[in-house]
Amino acid sequence: MQKPKVKPALILLSDLWGEEKSDWVENYKMALREYFDIECYDSCVLGDVRTTGYDEKHIHDQFVNSGIEMAVEKLVLQVPDAPYILGFSVGGVIAWKAALAGIKAKRIFAVSSTRLRYETQKPSGLVELFYGENDLYTPTRKWFQQMGITQKLYKDADHEFYKKPAIAEDICNRIISSLKRDRPQ
Repeated sequence: MQKPKVKPALILLSDLWGEEKSDWVENYKMALREYFDIECYDSCVLGDVRTTGYDEKHIHDQFVNSGIEMAVEKLVLQVPDAPYILGFSVGGVIAWKAALAGIKAKRIFAVSSTRLRYETQKPSGLVELFYGENDLYTPTRKWFQQMGITQKLYKDADHEFYKKPAIAEDICNRIISSLKRDRPQ
């Protein structure tokens, strides 16, 4: 009798809207659940960011002022070993910083994580970054070169391009391909 294959863990970190406005996350979960044991985290909850009645700027400011660091601390305590991490926008920044703070991650997939442009240290493990070509805050080519990371730009796409089903399918296919490359057959 053949042993059932154990699926690797995939941590999924929301964007700055958290679970409240993330119906689109289901596209990723559906495509990836066959390959991964998925655990979702609301970046707002991790960062103690209040979203009720606030606009995007106010939520963003809470993350920048203390929420990102708080989220990183909580995530490192809750998940010391996360082979695969998929983070959207601020969730990708949290993933990156958590890896620098000690989470053992084999691969980090960060989507539209524009605040990474301020980072000067790259976490160990493999990093794949996805951006919309029309997002004004995408890190520069020089930054990508300095970090030794290849950028994946989506044509005619803005910051929240990751919410589109076709984009979700493409990103999920890339993640699944990465998993297959990582696992010996």
